[in-house]
Amino acid sequence: MSDSKSFDLAKYPVHLGLGAKVTVQEEFTGAMDWYERYGARTEADGVEGRLVSMHTFSAPWDTWEMHPEGEELVLCVAGEVTLTQEIGGEHVRVKLRAGEAIINPPGVWHTADIEDSATALFVTAGVGTQIRER
Repeated sequence: MSDSKSFDLAKYPVHLGLGAKVTVQEEFTGAMDWYERYGARTEADGVEGRLVSMHTFSAPWDTWEMHPEGEELVLCVAGEVTLTQEIGGEHVRVKLRAGEAIINPPGVWHTADIEDSATALFVTAGVGTQIRER
């Protein structure tokens, strides 16, 4: 990270912690060990901690994910993303365009389809997150 006060959120996610603290994290790699290190650094905040990240996608997700301990805000900032939530055994699809958001409730499996390219901002209650193949 540079010495300036600004940073690229897509490269350096932040953690919203107890005491209204915002902590810039190490450079995001997308690997599971990055999430493990993040979890170890922030575990004292428990279920109240939030990961804020921004990702650009050019292909559908190949997994489903679920956050059992809290809600997740998903905000489309560019392009279009179709988010699918698994609710009551049904797949509920919502197309988000730039500026539109949705909340993934706790315990709801979700995935996303991308037709071209899309960028989304996520505010995630990550404790206990689970992943499964699509």
